[in-house]
Amino acid sequence: MNYDVIVVGAGLAGLVATVEIADKGYRVLLLDQEPEASIGGQAWWSFGGLFLVDSPEQRRMGIKDSKDLAWQDWIGSAGFDRLEDEDFWAYQWAKAYVEFAACEKREWLYKMGVRFFPVVGWAERGGYLAEGHGNSVPRFHIVWGTGPGIVAPFEKRVQELRKNSLVDYRPRQRVDQLLIEEGNVTGVNGAILTPSNAARGEESSREVIGQFEFKAKAVVIASGGIGANLDLIRKNWPKRLGEAPKRMISGVPAHVDGRLLSIAEDAGGRIVNRDRMWHYTEGIKNWDPVWKNHGIRILPGPSSIWLDAKGNRLPAPNFPGFDTLGTLETIQKTGYDYSWFILTQKIIEKEFALSGSEQNPDLTGKSIKKVLARALPGATAPVKAFMEKGEDFVVAENVSNLVLGMNKLIGEELLDYQTIERQIKARDREIENTFSKDLQITAIRGARNYLGDKLIRVAPPHKILDPKNGPLIAVRLNILSRKTLGGLQTNLSGQVLNDSGTPISGLYAAGEASGFGGGGVHGYRALEGSFLEGCLFTGRVVGRSLVKELS
Repeated sequence: MNYDVIVVGAGLAGLVATVEIADKGYRVLLLDQEPEASIGGQAWWSFGGLFLVDSPEQRRMGIKDSKDLAWQDWIGSAGFDRLEDEDFWAYQWAKAYVEFAACEKREWLYKMGVRFFPVVGWAERGGYLAEGHGNSVPRFHIVWGTGPGIVAPFEKRVQELRKNSLVDYRPRQRVDQLLIEEGNVTGVNGAILTPSNAARGEESSREVIGQFEFKAKAVVIASGGIGANLDLIRKNWPKRLGEAPKRMISGVPAHVDGRLLSIAEDAGGRIVNRDRMWHYTEGIKNWDPVWKNHGIRILPGPSSIWLDAKGNRLPAPNFPGFDTLGTLETIQKTGYDYSWFILTQKIIEKEFALSGSEQNPDLTGKSIKKVLARALPGATAPVKAFMEKGEDFVVAENVSNLVLGMNKLIGEELLDYQTIERQIKARDREIENTFSKDLQITAIRGARNYLGDKLIRVAPPHKILDPKNGPLIAVRLNILSRKTLGGLQTNLSGQVLNDSGTPISGLYAAGEASGFGGGGVHGYRALEGSFLEGCLFTGRVVGRSLVKELS
């Protein structure tokens, strides 16, 4: 068969690129090593948050956003410091990315059938000065339907294009090599894997039953990053974040192993910013795992007390939801790879959300009735299930018993209840006034000035040790692997570059494999909502670039 383009990876970036190319009448071969049940890749499992700027949803919530403010936040977070080399194209992609988020993006998605939850979330709040890290305003737009809701329109279009013979989708076909002729990438070869009934996200067999070789005018690498390859994460771990964690839990399925990155590198592609990565500090072990070492991230409001492994309160601005990598650095430099939240029943009811489509059945299932039920007393059903069955939760009526349970959980007498109680009492005294020198209390009160936070996200300030707010809850927080921020360096057309900065003819990259654009569009830190968007944007750019090239 004759193909115009081969796309490797049926995640969100691969689906978007495939649709953009095939919609213009060109034939696309879409290959993926996983079963068809896993189409959509990591995006399907996500909470479905997207980074939008000056959207109708923001304006309805009274949020004043602008492209200039978004760019100020992006640059302050990215901290690009390799502009002559590894960050050169990443910086160009970042400018294009913010422009897209402020202009075409919402209308494009809306025409595809994507809709948004009306309350805009506030992720990565920063806690520094105006030009530092963080979102100055809420920008986290939750897709109605979460991850599956953003995957669905592109998957549907791919299936329609399959019927028209413009897309040939072949799951269980693992690419092992890029074919090169006279310096041009001309195709791929690899192994046909045995059919698998593995459910979405489950580890599938690697038994080989055959071989394949296909040729085309271009190949797109859209195979994701290294999030499940804990050995490779530790190998690339940056010293600025302290020692690499000895114990991590995995936020992505096992197939997110980075093998296609090394295959592209063997073909001459340049990988940059290997030391930039994005891992969460609020991971809890899934009591009902889908993949090995399966972890879920708590999406916390700002009120929980955050303690290190020895029971010392983390310094400002290491508050829940403010600076993911800053807090990761603080935790890793304690010599331990876990930390603790201490909170009340009132806090968990209002402030605990769990990341992931499967942990938010109301939003994923588009049930208005179930979403409204979140306003009722009590934690949501998924959070309640973790409280009852999760190995990282301790519940008690007083600090003494709470600390007994925490020490029992870790298997040693590391925590002293008097030390913990002293710190919480000191914090509680700061609640007496509407002003405070405790920056976390100030941040909580500031957050509630935003209507969205006041309504559904941030509990009214209250004393942790007041029995009427209890019981007390402690949560052990593990380091949760997630995203690769570096990747294959690409120009603004998505062409993969070699070590001399020259495009490799016929080779493109999109999504996490390209560092979400240019080999690292986020720089050192991300603003959240920008990972799914990176897949959407790079897939769209690569698809449209190839259409232009083919025509």
